[in-house]
Amino acid sequence: MTPFGEKLRAMRAERGVQLKAMAKALDVTPAYLSALEHGQRGRPNRYFVRKVCAYFNIIWDDAEELQRLADLSHPRVVVDTSGLDAKRTELANLLARDISKLPDETVNRWLKEARKTGG
Repeated sequence: MTPFGEKLRAMRAERGVQLKAMAKALDVTPAYLSALEHGQRGRPNRYFVRKVCAYFNIIWDDAEELQRLADLSHPRVVVDTSGLDAKRTELANLLARDISKLPDETVNRWLKEARKTGG
């Protein structure tokens, strides 16, 4: 699942909206919407995010947050470490190999730190 997919699914659930009805309103297939929610599709484009915002009447800060989540929701991330030192390359490779094995507390701690340094 991606951050955008998780948020989209939560918004649907909070409002009691069925996947099929939302897909029809957004002019996409239910299969696409389901795949997006489960992180099996690439990150949604800005046009789609705007359509979701309009559908749920989301404005201002909440719309910006939804776009931020969409921007961070590519399910197949590539990390280019060319030009970086050996430690950073090792870290990227270890993370790629072992990310599914990390305990939640470690993931939460690293996310908090990354959000501080990355803006």
